[in-house]
Amino acid sequence: MALEATFRELTASLQKLNDVVNALHITLEDKPQHDEAAVADDLADKALELMGLVYDARRAAVRARQSLKHPADLDRARRSLTLCQQRFHKIAQSYSANLISYEKLKELVRVGGRGREWAAWAASTKEGVEQCRTPLEAASQALAVCWQELAERLGTMNITIQSKNVGQEISVPKAKTEDLEVEGVT
Repeated sequence: MALEATFRELTASLQKLNDVVNALHITLEDKPQHDEAAVADDLADKALELMGLVYDARRAAVRARQSLKHPADLDRARRSLTLCQQRFHKIAQSYSANLISYEKLKELVRVGGRGREWAAWAASTKEGVEQCRTPLEAASQALAVCWQELAERLGTMNITIQSKNVGQEISVPKAKTEDLEVEGVT
C-alpha cells in the first residue's frame, strides 16, 4: 500500500474512534436527571478526556499525512507520527483504566440495580464502552502499518555525503619556491 494511503487510513480510523467516543459521551450525559451517581459523572469526565486525546492524535496524523505531499518531508511525517503514537498510547491506557476496567463495569452493574432508568443507562453505557474497542484496534493496526510503510520508504533512500573543502589554500614550502625561481619559474 502506498505511504499516503496508509496515512489516510490512519486519519480515517482515528475519525471513527472519535465518532464512537463522542457517541459514548452523549450516552453518558443522558443519565437519569432526578438522581445522581458518581460513576456517571466520572465516566463522563473520562470520556471527555478521551475525546481530547483522540482529537490530538488525529490532528498529529493529519499533519503527518500533509507532510507527505510533494515534496515529501519524511522527517516531519516521522515526528508527527511519533506524536500521534504517543497520544494513542495515552488513549489506550485511558480506555483500559478508566472505561473498560473491571471496577468501572462493576460500578455500572451496581448503578443499573437502582431502577429501570438506571438499568437502561448502564446497559447503553456498557454497550458504548464496548463499541470503542473495534475502532481502537483498527487505529492501532493503522499506526503499525504507517510505521512499517515509513520505515520501508526511509530504508530505500540512499544518502551519500561527500566532504569537499572550498577555498583551501595551497602553499608551497619556501625551499621549493627558491628552487623554482632558480629554474625560471615563478
